[in-house]
Amino acid sequence: MAYVATKGGEKAIQESEKLYHQLKKPVTPEFVQEIMDTMPYLVDRVMGEGSLYAPELAALALAQSGGDLYEAVLLLRAYRSTQPRLAYAKPITVDDMLTLRRISAAFKDIPGGQVLGPSLDYSHRILDLNILDGIAASEDDEDTQVEAAEKPAATRYPLVADWLRQQGMIAAIDVPEEIDAADIPDVTRDPVMMPAPRAHRLQALARADTGGVLALGYASMRGYGFIHPTVNELRLAYADVQVKHPVTGEPFSAGRVRVSQAEVVTKGKSTYKIGFTATMGWNEVKLIAGATLDMEMSQADPHPALNEDFVLYHTEPIESSGFCIHFKLPHYVTFSSGMDNMRKVINVLYGAAAAGKDADDREVEAEESKTSEVVTKDTM
Repeated sequence: MAYVATKGGEKAIQESEKLYHQLKKPVTPEFVQEIMDTMPYLVDRVMGEGSLYAPELAALALAQSGGDLYEAVLLLRAYRSTQPRLAYAKPITVDDMLTLRRISAAFKDIPGGQVLGPSLDYSHRILDLNILDGIAASEDDEDTQVEAAEKPAATRYPLVADWLRQQGMIAAIDVPEEIDAADIPDVTRDPVMMPAPRAHRLQALARADTGGVLALGYASMRGYGFIHPTVNELRLAYADVQVKHPVTGEPFSAGRVRVSQAEVVTKGKSTYKIGFTATMGWNEVKLIAGATLDMEMSQADPHPALNEDFVLYHTEPIESSGFCIHFKLPHYVTFSSGMDNMRKVINVLYGAAAAGKDADDREVEAEESKTSEVVTKDTM
């Protein structure tokens, strides 16, 4: 495929960017902090797809891009690519998590109990128009008043999947040997080959486009796939990032991050099959759809739109959005070439009069080609 770009009109390009920024509120440190405080789930999505846990930078990217998610993710990934990799964190297990929300749709009672945590799932979706009228809710009306619990909730909970394995409902797994985090395949540094290593698949899903994952996951749920998922466990938590001290070699916490994970199950021949997804930040719809796709990609003969190659390539947010957006750039050289070929065919088949091209058109086209400097690259 030929990609065409133009050089020239630098002043017009600068003015176009200036107008873009004039149409939105100026970005200030206070505004960036406000985005962090009021839209944490949006910030989480940008961090997850940007593959960089940095709430302040994600909020800045959102502010700078005017709320364009794809542009914000691109800004964050571009910044990420300039940063050195200083260390590898230890793998995080459920024992390392401070769990705030942990639910199962498969069971009413699970070991440790259901923990609703922060969620709007059980609330009415009604716009609070009083806010637009400047009417603040009274303290009596606010649902944020929490009475002291008689017994504090636990901070750590066992995996529901382990409970099912003990009952023989899910196939047992071998206890993995301890692995150096630096030896884990890295989708940001290694070329993605098919079939992809398990680590590449999970990493790709973790930083995949939420909308793309949802669209393909929903297609599976509607019947284009071969499974009916049930949420075995969905968990939102905080986790300490443990790294080795460069001098003593002892592990220490470099900070705490928001993480989330989900497991879905479906019936197999003799046991239940399980699909899994985890990501930085809290993004429940992506987790459920992603775990469904993980299970679909594990099928022996998945639907063509749900196989590993299709899912991993077409849910990559930067490549997919970039490829789509590039069609806005000048393509008039290749398009004009195609039109010339079509006119020649028409001319041969029906005569010059039917070609629909007069001398004036030719003159205008020639003038345009003189004033435009065109650079053409062939890729793919």
